[in-house]
Amino acid sequence: MSYKAEKVVPYSSTENKGAQVERMFDSIAENYDTLNHTMSMGIDIGWRKKGLSMLKKNNPQHILDIATGTGDLAIQAYDILSPQHILGIDISEGMMNVGRQKVAKAGLSDKISFEKQDCMALRIEDNSFDAAIVAFGVRNFEGLDKGLKEILRVLKPGGQLMILELSTPQHFPMKQAYWLYSRLFIPTVGRLISKDKTAYSYLPKSIEAFIQGKDMTETLLKNGFRKAIYKTYTLGVCSMYLAEK
Repeated sequence: MSYKAEKVVPYSSTENKGAQVERMFDSIAENYDTLNHTMSMGIDIGWRKKGLSMLKKNNPQHILDIATGTGDLAIQAYDILSPQHILGIDISEGMMNVGRQKVAKAGLSDKISFEKQDCMALRIEDNSFDAAIVAFGVRNFEGLDKGLKEILRVLKPGGQLMILELSTPQHFPMKQAYWLYSRLFIPTVGRLISKDKTAYSYLPKSIEAFIQGKDMTETLLKNGFRKAIYKTYTLGVCSMYLAEK
C-alpha cells in the first residue's frame, strides 16, 4: 500500500524521497535545533518526556533511536530511562555530526552512538533491541509499511515502539490556528533562519499528508505490531503512538 505522505517530497527532483530527505537535512543541520525550538516554542521537550515515560515500565536497556537527527530524543531517553546503550540512526550525516557533538558535550559518548543507516533496510540483526523510538521522523519514511516491518524485525519479542509525530488538530479553534501557524509562521521562520528555502515548505505539507490517530494505529497492527494505542498532546498538535512486538 502507498500513502499520501510518501509522495510529498522536499524538492522538484527525480531522486527518490529518501535521497531528497537526506539532502534536505544535510543542508539545514547547522540551524536545525534553533529552528526546531523556535517553531515549537520549546513544547517539543515536554512531548518527548511524555512519550519516553510510556516506556519506563518495561525498563528497556538497549534502545534504537530511528531518524535520530541531532540526538535530542536519544539524550532525553538516556536521562529518563537510563539504558545501557542507545543507537541513533539516520540517513543524514550532517544531522548526526551535530548530535555527536552534543552527546560528547554531555559526556555520553560511551552510552549513545550514531550510525548512518536507512530504516528501509536496517543492517541490524533480528530481535536486537528492547525498544525503538522515533520523534518526528516517520512521515519522512520513503515507505511507511517497509520501515515499520524493519523496526518490528529488530525489536525483541515484547519490545515496544514509541513514535512521536506532528499532527493536524481536528477541532475549532485549534484547527484554524494551526493552519495559519503551519502555512505562514513555519515557512517564514524557516526562510529567515535556514539556508534551504524549500525545507520548511515541505514540513507543513508532510504533516498534513501523514496518517494520524486510528489510521496510524491500524497501520501499526497491519504491519505486525500488537496493542497499538495513541494519545494526542497540545490539543492535537502532536500525537504519540505506542505498540508492542
